[in-house]
Order: sequence, then structure tokens, then C-alpha cells
Amino acid sequence: MSSLTADQKQALDTQAVKNFREYLQIPSVHPDVNYEPCVKFLEKQASSLGLPVKVISVVPGKPIVILTWIGKEPTLPSILLNSHMDVVPVFEEKWTYKPFSAHIDDKGNIYARGAQDMKCVGIQYLEAIRRLQFQSVTLRRTIHVSFVPDEETGGVDGMKAFIKTNDFKNLNIGFALDEGMASPNNEYPVFYAERVIWQMHIHCPGHPGHGSLLLENTAGEKASYILNKLYEFRKEQQKKLKDNPNLTIGDVTTVNLTEVKGGVQANVIPPEFILTVDSRLAITVDFKKWEETLNTWCRDAGQGVYIEYEQKQSLIEPTKVDNSNSYWVAFKQATDELGLTLKPQVFTGGTDSRYIRAIGIPAFGFSPINNTSILAHENDEFLNTATFLKGILYYEKIIEKIGNLTGYVKKNEKRLKM
Repeated sequence: MSSLTADQKQALDTQAVKNFREYLQIPSVHPDVNYEPCVKFLEKQASSLGLPVKVISVVPGKPIVILTWIGKEPTLPSILLNSHMDVVPVFEEKWTYKPFSAHIDDKGNIYARGAQDMKCVGIQYLEAIRRLQFQSVTLRRTIHVSFVPDEETGGVDGMKAFIKTNDFKNLNIGFALDEGMASPNNEYPVFYAERVIWQMHIHCPGHPGHGSLLLENTAGEKASYILNKLYEFRKEQQKKLKDNPNLTIGDVTTVNLTEVKGGVQANVIPPEFILTVDSRLAITVDFKKWEETLNTWCRDAGQGVYIEYEQKQSLIEPTKVDNSNSYWVAFKQATDELGLTLKPQVFTGGTDSRYIRAIGIPAFGFSPINNTSILAHENDEFLNTATFLKGILYYEKIIEKIGNLTGYVKKNEKRLKM
């Protein structure tokens, strides 16, 4: 790959920052997202790159935008570079600068909702391709760059719906990259799996009556028992994490009370309390035993206590991070050549990668952001300009390496050359 002159690099950097800020200035924010400005912006980017673009609407009003860079050997399984267009709500009064202004301060920090999560990555994909094209690089494999809706609300009308379509199957995906997370130190996290989401409503029915009485079998007593058990378990997981510096939060199970429903007024003992609990299970958990533990707590709490599951996911096979996975070998080769320190780990929350892995496609979550405070979903979310531009160079190398893998590396097919 030929090197760029200083003037060429400066021109490309200026264009990349301009495109990043323009994308950030589109308020594709929940709860009522209008995706059309994003679609128009991305169609304009496709035109500037000379790439075909397809807009797919699996769910009305929830477009999926696919830009395609066709490889020299298009029959090989392709590479998917995925990102999401939507961002979480903002509390504008808590921000130093308007959250969709993409203001740049005197340190080069770009402030906007989506600066880290994850409009940066979507633009970095495109700008890396722009630089590869500028240097007349062509890849063996076809690269698809996808921009999906509704990831921040679970991806139900986005990636989850998309993977069931012929449009997705026809992309012939062999491997995918998706979002990761910023790192406050010099390491770069690479996420090869995600914890399993169990979200539950624990119903605690009981004897209602006057608030001045000492009735037995009340809803509050049962709720108290359940909460004590949950928070005892939570303290155990906190201790496990604290006692082992090699663990990350993705290696333990979290339980958090997120809602309490029940009661009508101060002097009435209600007939039921409902506790909503968000639980993220470590991939090492014995799910059957965990469910038995929960059921035991409910039984011991008192008569009639039961669980209604909002989400109860099964374990999704992690993507391998060893020499048996040639995509990992290529990814690691690229990052080694760049001098990056990687930390493979389990993601704390949920991303669109889980849907991709669930259908047998290996996927990594990676955002090239280090030495940066984790500000996804926070007030004053920002990304430094230099960090953003450096990430484009990283994706240049990564996309070239994985895009030039030859041979078939899907499922049981093991023919491969680097």
C-alpha cells in the first residue's frame, strides 16, 4: 500500500472530521427517531465513494442502509462492518455544549451524542475505505458497511429483524465487526461474546389491608425477602470482581432492581408488589442452576411468588479468539503491526453482535478508542479529533487484512491462506 503525502493526508483528515460532525449533527435520537436525514447523508457518502447503496425496510420507518465495496473474489464470504444510526436520549440542560452541535473545543474534543456510541465507528469505516480507494487498493473479499436502526432499544426492528431476511442472507457474510467501547487506559478491548440477558418481573402477591395493622403474608414481606437475596448475591459478585484484577464486569453476573410497582396510597397495604430486575449472566454460569436458585428464592419468599420473564436469552456461542479462527488471526496480525495492546473480553451489555453470532457468524466488537473516559450514554459525550482520526488508520489496516483473506473459513470449511 503506497503512503499518502502530507497534503493528501491533511485533506482526507479535514474531510473525515467534516463528515463526522455532519453525521453527529443529525438528531437521530430516541424515543421518536426520524431516520431519513441519516439515510440521505449516507447516500451522499456512498456517492462520494462511488459505492452502490441499498436501503432496506424490514420494518416501516426503520431503514437499513447497506454500502457495498465489491471485492476481486466476490464468491468468497464477505465482511460486514456494522454500526447503528440511533442514539439515546439527552438531558440538554446537563450538557456544556448543545448535544447535536458537534462543538469542537480548544483541546480538539468533539462533543455530541453519538460521538462514542457509535457514529464515530460508522464514519471511520467509510473514511478507511476512502483512503484505501485513494491508494488504489482493492480487496479480495466484498465489504458491506451496514447502518441499522433501533440498536439502542434492543435491535428488534433493526438487526434482529434483518438477519431473518433474504436480503441479509444474500450478503453472504463470513465475519462481522461491530461496536466496542472506549477504554480509559492504553488497552483496546475486543469483545468476542456478550453476557446473557434475563430481565424479569417478580410478582409478590399478599394479604391487603389497612396500613395500621400487622397482617401476615403481605406483599411487602415477600418483596423484602427477594430483595435481600438479590442484594446478597450482588455483593458476592462485587467481591469476586474486586478480588481478581484480571476479571472485568463482563466476567461476573449482575442483578439490579430497576422498577417497583404496587401500592395506591400510604395507608393501604397493597395486594401485590412487582419487582423488575435486570440480570446479565456471565457466560460461565450454569443457567439451569441459576433458574433453580431464583425459583427457590420465590418459593421461600412465600405463597404465590412467581417470575414473569421479559427477556430470557440462551447462551450464544462466543467467537473464538485463537488460531482456530482465521478472522481473529488476521485481525490480530493487523493490530500487532499497528502496535496495539488488545484485551479480549465479554461485553457488559448487549449489541447487535449477539444476533450475528446467534446465526453462526463470528463477530467482534471493537471501537478504536483508548485513553478516553467511557462516556457512552453520559452527559457531555465526546471524542477527541486525534483519537477519531487515528481510528481511521487502524481500520485501514484491519479492513485490508480481513478483506484479503482467501479461502473459505465458514463453519467446517478450513481452506485458508493469508
